[in-house]
Amino acid sequence: MSIILDANAPETATNQNQASDLIKDSSVETFVQDVIEPSMEVPVVVDFWAPWCGPCKNLTPVIEKVTREAGGRVKLVKINIDENQELAMQLRIQSVPTVYAFKGGRPVDGFQGGQPESEVRAFYERLAGGPIESPVEALLEQAATALANDDIQSAYGLYGAVLERDGEGENEQATGGVIRCLVAMEELEAARQYVDDMPEQLRLKGPVSEAISALELAETGVSGDDLEEARARAEANPDDLQAQFDYGMACFAANQRDAAVDAMIKIIRTDRQWNEDAGRTQLLKFFEAWGPMDPASVAGRRALSTVLFS
Repeated sequence: MSIILDANAPETATNQNQASDLIKDSSVETFVQDVIEPSMEVPVVVDFWAPWCGPCKNLTPVIEKVTREAGGRVKLVKINIDENQELAMQLRIQSVPTVYAFKGGRPVDGFQGGQPESEVRAFYERLAGGPIESPVEALLEQAATALANDDIQSAYGLYGAVLERDGEGENEQATGGVIRCLVAMEELEAARQYVDDMPEQLRLKGPVSEAISALELAETGVSGDDLEEARARAEANPDDLQAQFDYGMACFAANQRDAAVDAMIKIIRTDRQWNEDAGRTQLLKFFEAWGPMDPASVAGRRALSTVLFS
């Protein structure tokens, strides 16, 4: 690709003031100073966009986000083609969004059209020569660890920080985490209101749906304090499936996951149709509440398959 540009274009005061910025707007007059010269030291991504372009409105914020997360290893320059038609013609821009990456003063990579964040991140990592980790991912990991360690207030604050950064409802993991924290704090009314206020589409997202299952189980009113009484009743009445069910629910509330699974499996093995398949239905809710990769969920699904297909 040939580039016909004026290498002697004047450097504006604005350009001088923004010389250290990771993200800036540029034009045909300052393209050499904004793109060609910096690309001799660090890769420069150029985003060609237009105000009327719908996909541009989705892509540009993603590119800006990953640029910031790259921490200076890649810079971003944005070109409005409506205001820079001569430059767009020189670079043979035929559609927007078009993204080029410059290294050593030359274009070395690029793509056209909208892209998911994962593809944009992979594009940047090729340019940067290594992984670009999102601060959001680090926050989510810290929040999950805090929640697992029963440090609920810390987890709640971390999930909230993610939602402040990404926008309310924009991060399904953080949204699900907030629900779980509210449940753990026994703020069930607040959790229910939070769920009721969110869009239906968000409720169907995996982490959110799983957290809602945990909320629904908590709303049954079964407490871990009921465990000993429920265990005694189940042991005294091994053929009473309602007693086994109540024991399983109490085990769930007390976070005795393996025992909760065993109780529901016993019901399914004895009478799968009992109470309109309540044992299997409740067991699946346990799996959703714990998450698919939880050891109890993995082992429980294996046990369920054995019972159903043996």
